[in-house]
Amino acid sequence: MFSLAADPPMRAATAAQIATDRQLAGQRLVYGFSGPTPPDALVEAIGRGEAGAVILFSGNATTVAGFARIATVLQAIPRPAGLDAPLLISVDQEGGIVRRVPGPPTVSARQLGQQDVIASTSAGRATGRLLCRAGLGATMAPVVDLARPNSIIATQTRSFGRNPSAVAARAGAFSAGLGAYGVAWAPKHFPGFGGATETTDERPVTVRTPLASLRAQDEIPYAKLIAAGAPMVMVATGRFTAFGSSPAALNRRVVVGELRRRLGFEGVVVTDALDTPALAPVGTDATVAVRAARADADLLIFTSLDRGRVAADAITDALADGTIDRDAAQGSLVRTLTMRWNIAQAQAN
Repeated sequence: MFSLAADPPMRAATAAQIATDRQLAGQRLVYGFSGPTPPDALVEAIGRGEAGAVILFSGNATTVAGFARIATVLQAIPRPAGLDAPLLISVDQEGGIVRRVPGPPTVSARQLGQQDVIASTSAGRATGRLLCRAGLGATMAPVVDLARPNSIIATQTRSFGRNPSAVAARAGAFSAGLGAYGVAWAPKHFPGFGGATETTDERPVTVRTPLASLRAQDEIPYAKLIAAGAPMVMVATGRFTAFGSSPAALNRRVVVGELRRRLGFEGVVVTDALDTPALAPVGTDATVAVRAARADADLLIFTSLDRGRVAADAITDALADGTIDRDAAQGSLVRTLTMRWNIAQAQAN
């Protein structure tokens, strides 16, 4: 399993102290790209220490060997000392309709939720084994949103069920199976997207679940998986009226107040994709990225490389003029570097 030590490794702290603004910014991005070959712009950014994480999709490869080839190419890029931790290369491998690498889990979360917990453990172990073979260090899973009435997550069969304890048990078992193979995992979509009837992949979404219900039900699986050592938590891009008008991934009340302080999460906070129509009313990619960083999100997903580079430029400028606190940015880099070294060590064992 993964452990985040109270005192981060000295090499992570040292790297964060000497990182330039552009490195602090670029290391915060999770970049997507099109096709089977990493673009020159991404390769060059990695080589300068200005990129540390990549997310792959079905359009990048169609076989395990294809994903492994891309991972090998990316990991072989020479990087500056201190920022030479293995790259975080991730996918969305939930099962059911959301599965990038051919192979397990072939069943959906709903199907696992209808079986004994041991089925989730087996699915997690099979998935961890597969992703290890593919050279991947993380999956943005499991979904721990509750299957509330009319929930889009339930309609898509992406939820383990309605009962918080049952969802936590199966998501925890699946995650433990992943961790057995050194694959990091990210329960999502905090603070609980089960009250949404539409997907943020298409338009802005408002979740009106009352705060008391979120805390008494939707956040229960997160609390239990955090206690079990979750290395990451993914924050939603929907707007939750319980926390005001700002979308969750851009909202310090959600990231700092609720996730870090109330639930005590000390790991890596990753956003859902920020280049989504759901955030179009907020403003440009630059605006969205700076707001997410100021909200204390550690890793910001941009599935478009070009849009991600705009985001990195904006964060660089915000660090230079003090809009983003440099100490906070350094702390974020320490968390992500620590996790990346933990993944490498776990997969080597």
